[in-house]
Amino acid sequence: MNTNSEVYISVDIESAGPIPGVYSLLTIGACSVDDPQRNFSCELKPVNRNADPKALEVTGLSLDDLEQRGLEPAVAMQRFADWLTDGLAADQRLVFVALNAPFDWSFVNYYFHRFVGNNPFGFTALDIKAFYMGSIGCNWADTRSSQMAKVLRPQGTGDHDALHDAQYQAELFRLIRDRALT
Repeated sequence: MNTNSEVYISVDIESAGPIPGVYSLLTIGACSVDDPQRNFSCELKPVNRNADPKALEVTGLSLDDLEQRGLEPAVAMQRFADWLTDGLAADQRLVFVALNAPFDWSFVNYYFHRFVGNNPFGFTALDIKAFYMGSIGCNWADTRSSQMAKVLRPQGTGDHDALHDAQYQAELFRLIRDRALT
């Protein structure tokens, strides 16, 4: 796996519900897969009041609190774009990495296009669950992070804080990648 020109960024989001456009992106956490201390996080103002109570319960987030302290979505997404591209060489390509990437990707992609006009990641994402399944040779049911942890034995854990989860996912990705390269 040639990673010289690829910059893997682990991304996790928390949202008010299952789909962008109807529900708001509430928090973004991101870090370099290979340097998790190089990270980004922010909270966003909700774009509407639509919310699945279960989604808010899992995260502990409040739309009222985020309305007060969150960044305007356009500001948040521009800051994220700036963080992503800061120091990026012309020959380097950002690779969006997430655990259940289709979910996180849908919000990030929608918000980048709606509020910034383009997505610095391009139009693709790398799903850790699929990468694990292909590398380990397991069933889809065995791709939950709790099942991965039994095999990979990461030091971190997830806690529904977007930055913490991005850093945990980065660790899982590195452990899978290391196994695949040996």
